[in-house]
Amino acid sequence: MECRELAALAIDELVGQPPEQARRDLASHLETCGDCRDEMARIEKTWQALGDDPDLPVTAEFRDRTLALLEDEMLRQRIRTFRPRPRWTRSLAYAAGLAMAALAGAWAARQAGIPARAPAASNPALAPVEPGGRLSNVSYTPPDAQGRIGVSFDLEARRTFLGRPDDPAMAKLLAYLVSRSAQTAGEKSQAIEQVSSHYGSRVAPTSPDIVRALASTLRRDPNPGVRKKAADALGSFAMTPEIRSAFLDALNSDKNPAVRLVAVEALAAAAKESPDARTIESLRAKAFDPAENGFVRTKAASALKAMEF
Repeated sequence: MECRELAALAIDELVGQPPEQARRDLASHLETCGDCRDEMARIEKTWQALGDDPDLPVTAEFRDRTLALLEDEMLRQRIRTFRPRPRWTRSLAYAAGLAMAALAGAWAARQAGIPARAPAASNPALAPVEPGGRLSNVSYTPPDAQGRIGVSFDLEARRTFLGRPDDPAMAKLLAYLVSRSAQTAGEKSQAIEQVSSHYGSRVAPTSPDIVRALASTLRRDPNPGVRKKAADALGSFAMTPEIRSAFLDALNSDKNPAVRLVAVEALAAAAKESPDARTIESLRAKAFDPAENGFVRTKAASALKAMEF
């Protein structure tokens, strides 16, 4: 590594996220460069000071702006590069697309009472559950006068499906768009934003398919910006055992402090209304963990104090 790379590698090291090779490069460089050792010591001291200041006032506006900047930067750095798929996967996607088109055409024909023929390019009915093939150019339209939202995408042709968010078939389609792996971080984030716009409620229950898709994304997606969006979306739902379990897993194992911070806030809000032993124990562990990020540790301590634990 070069001296000019120290700041970025030092932050990764302090957050606990550097790749193993980067960790080795940093350690090797610090052994031979006195200036960088001194700079690393100053960075560590500043980092520790930030974490040790429990009275630092952080406004909601500052927090939201900071998290938005972090999220944008994470998405910018981790968008997947395109790699052509093998020919056999393109053939498989094409075949799946034909099957999807046939199902959609048959469904529409039955509704209209006419024999099934070639599918139309657009259909006001809801999409069949979990379409196969590689969907591309996915776009969304806001609710119309009847409260129906639109989802459009390219398969074998441009297709548009309309439905109310409370219709199970539309929920299944949006859940599929959140959870499918063959998409970029930006596409997945866009799907999560649609779910947040139409399903976020701390009172009314939401679709189990959407909860399952968001929980899986929070646990498994490699992009921290996408995981953060999934956490934000789950945090807007009424707490359920499945959502609580996903947040506890994120709090204990997610490597990104922004994601852990959202988990603390969601778990604390739910525990304040309905105390949960595992939640309280996890918050207590974070509040007293010297290796935890300062903001996360302070938030966990504040939550416990508010609950009088």
